[in-house]
Amino acid sequence: MNLVKIDIERCKECGYCINFCPKKVVLEKGTSINKRGYYPAVVAKQEECIACGTCAKVCPEAAIEVIKDFEGQEV
Repeated sequence: MNLVKIDIERCKECGYCINFCPKKVVLEKGTSINKRGYYPAVVAKQEECIACGTCAKVCPEAAIEVIKDFEGQEV
């Protein structure tokens, strides 16, 4: 399985990851506020991630990391 990690403190709630994900893995805004006053994005369907990296590429804050085949690795 692939892994999408979002640094919630760097997220500025722009929505690019939500809008550009082809599988709608990053599906929604979170319900808690980060230190910057934003509602960071939440990974809703981790198991559907195809590790294309689009979310990480479009993130203006570099708050997203995509790890392909992360099983057995330390997260």
